[in-house]
Amino acid sequence: MSRKRRAPGWGASSEMSAQAFPPTPDPSPPLASLAGGGELAPASLYRLMAWLSPAFPVGAFSYSSGIEWAVEAGDIADEASLQDWLGVMLSDGGGYCDAVLFAQAHRAALGDDDRALYDITELAAAFAPSKERHLETTAQGNAFIEAARAAWGCAALERLKSIWGGPVAYPVAVAVTAAGHGIAVEPALAAYLQALAANWVSAGVRLIPLGQTQGLRVVAALEPAVAATTQRALNASLDDIGSAAFRADLASARHETQYTRLFRS
Repeated sequence: MSRKRRAPGWGASSEMSAQAFPPTPDPSPPLASLAGGGELAPASLYRLMAWLSPAFPVGAFSYSSGIEWAVEAGDIADEASLQDWLGVMLSDGGGYCDAVLFAQAHRAALGDDDRALYDITELAAAFAPSKERHLETTAQGNAFIEAARAAWGCAALERLKSIWGGPVAYPVAVAVTAAGHGIAVEPALAAYLQALAANWVSAGVRLIPLGQTQGLRVVAALEPAVAATTQRALNASLDDIGSAAFRADLASARHETQYTRLFRS
């Protein structure tokens, strides 16, 4: 039985029949077994650093994930309030949701499970809580895929392009690329979350404003949250996705109509 056609931009160009996929196990079992151990190979470390560098052309610097509205509203006013806000986003908000989607997409790509990867990619695009967050995650995801294909092409990326024609969320794009290059999920996810947190801090430093040293202290303080969120996501299923950072989600929606703005989200 064929899948129903979706609205443009939500996977309509990749309409597929159920018969196109062989039977696969549920894509949501715990992922602790994929965490991996031992040292990260130099080539893997090099690639992660390159892909998640601020210089990688995904335009991350132009998004604030609603932080701009939170500063305007007075929710974020100094180093301490920025740290508290971002800690919640990482542990109980969009950061955690991204982490679960990343871990599941990595597993599906590593196992050549096309059906699971299709479903996870579709879910990741649909789960954005606001128009601004949807723009942020899919614009960066699509840009990441094109840049990675140009310089670090791999079969996993081509496979994703062949099964899915809609927008790709950023965590899915990075996870599939990491899996395609044989990089274990745990270091890849930790690197992704650190880069996400660093970008949020950068936005806060520019908006509040804060000094560079204050921003670095916030990045350092978020290290335990990155580590804990990584481990939670590795042991989570898709059913565990959910945000308790309501104010942050509201900020991303309110940002759309903010009178003056520096950032796209």
